[in-house]
Amino acid sequence: MTESVRSSSQSHQKSSASGETTVLVVEDNVSNFVLIARMLGYLGIHCEWKTSGYEVVEYADTLPHLDLILMDIRLPYEDGYGALRKIRSAEHLKSIPIVAVTAEASDEQMRKARDAGFDGFLGKPLDPDRFPEQIRRILSGDRVWELA
Repeated sequence: MTESVRSSSQSHQKSSASGETTVLVVEDNVSNFVLIARMLGYLGIHCEWKTSGYEVVEYADTLPHLDLILMDIRLPYEDGYGALRKIRSAEHLKSIPIVAVTAEASDEQMRKARDAGFDGFLGKPLDPDRFPEQIRRILSGDRVWELA
């Protein structure tokens, strides 16, 4: 097996799902979080969790590394759109891809998420057979917009 050597400038690239990869899941439903965490764990991805969009920027600041944010839209205290605006206004977090993950999966909601500035859209219920490949694509820089 060949060992991959990456320079410090390459360490922030999202080219592969590895143990170095960290995903922040903003999800208020414990069952949904557990499912997402298990699927990310299967990929060897470290997962962090917040239950609302409130203080998500402050929490993200505590993480040593962040590659992706999976953001539920319907959240208590502050919805995913409000959290998205806060994250996008934080200079050091602007380049982190943020993907909407919502049970409100419709063409209208997908368009609203795209217009708001999300980098992708995954409709719930998440498909355990498709989710790993969707995450691999997102982490490699693809924009994934899928209703189900």
